[in-house]
Amino acid sequence: MAIDYESHGWIWDGVYYYPHLFGGLMLTAALLGLSTSYFGGMGVFSLPYLRSDSGIFHKKKHENKKRVRVYMDGCFDLMHYGHANALRQAKDLGDELVVGVVSDEEIIANKGPPVLSMEERLALVSGLKWVDEVIANAPYAITEQFMNRLFNEHKIDYIIHGDDPCLLPDGTDAYALAKQVGRYKQIKRTEGVSSTDIVGRILSSVKDKVKEDNSSTSSSGNSHKAIQSKSAHLSQFLPTSRRIVQFSNCKGPGPNARIVYIDGAFDLFHAGHVEILKNARQLGDFLLVGVHTDQVVSEHRGYHYPIMHLHERSLSVLACRYVDEVIIGAPWEVTKDMIITFNLSFVVHGTVAETNSPLTGETDPYAIPKSMGIFRLLESPKSITTTSVAQRIVANHEAYVKRNAKKAQSEKKYYEEKTFVSGD
Repeated sequence: MAIDYESHGWIWDGVYYYPHLFGGLMLTAALLGLSTSYFGGMGVFSLPYLRSDSGIFHKKKHENKKRVRVYMDGCFDLMHYGHANALRQAKDLGDELVVGVVSDEEIIANKGPPVLSMEERLALVSGLKWVDEVIANAPYAITEQFMNRLFNEHKIDYIIHGDDPCLLPDGTDAYALAKQVGRYKQIKRTEGVSSTDIVGRILSSVKDKVKEDNSSTSSSGNSHKAIQSKSAHLSQFLPTSRRIVQFSNCKGPGPNARIVYIDGAFDLFHAGHVEILKNARQLGDFLLVGVHTDQVVSEHRGYHYPIMHLHERSLSVLACRYVDEVIIGAPWEVTKDMIITFNLSFVVHGTVAETNSPLTGETDPYAIPKSMGIFRLLESPKSITTTSVAQRIVANHEAYVKRNAKKAQSEKKYYEEKTFVSGD
């Protein structure tokens, strides 16, 4: 609580300019049992409040401290936890994060065709917990005109990018101007994932599936080959407990909170996932999301799924602003014990789901919450699925193979010249 400065001006000036002296006087008075009324009825505050920078006075130099606004842009195509971690780091460099989403035309000119539409990419970026504002159709390069617009209209203090180089087709640095004016800050790239890598995984997975379908070997032989081929394009991401904590809200539900539970694979995290999570969150006060294990996803969708492994998918879900907590490796069936343990008020599921389960005679995973009257079927706002995203890449196979070949060269060069960069 702020304290009135004007009524005891000489006292507060003394406390402000000579905090240790006045702190000592007041502490001595308290120990001797003397009245503090002489000091204007101030009372004895705990020691931290005696510091001149504690922020309890009206007349303070930090009262009108300007909030630092930072800007980071990107294509954010095939949004993944690497994008989320980059934006998390950017937010740590300021108070408000403004994100520019590069236009389709600019992506085509500089990188090749995007997989996701502008609308889908905007939904993904807006759904991240660290993002405060979004600018649609941002340019790929920071031009002088756009930089001035950022500084003057959007009141941006710093422009942020990762330590990996971002070069234009002519070989120049896309952030050269921001660096020249001293308004550029760098963050550490998140290793082990990129949109190029994910496109490669999808193309490899489809290629392996075609080979498997054309094979004349036994089904058990096919399964073995599928597992072998899948291991050839696994993620190189090394999950750590620190990263999970950085993405987590670190808050549990309140004593009377209505806890909503939704589960799924959440593979190739897309706009459909964001929208269904948003709707699920609106049903209660706390959204708990169960992310199925790789084995469970493979059993119900086929050996070539998931594209992203468990920890990658869990981080993508945790980064969503509508999610409060995640069960990493949730069971397929929602049991009564699970409902009681997490005190679930509702168990929900979307109308759009992709389960091409090869398992026969399987029981309904939501049978128990249905029998308890707490199951809700939510209308999925979008028809997009993991499979439909993958099919876009397959349908434009040649263009993405060419795009990946080009990007793979720059990725290889980056890793060959890579040096240690401090950061989170």
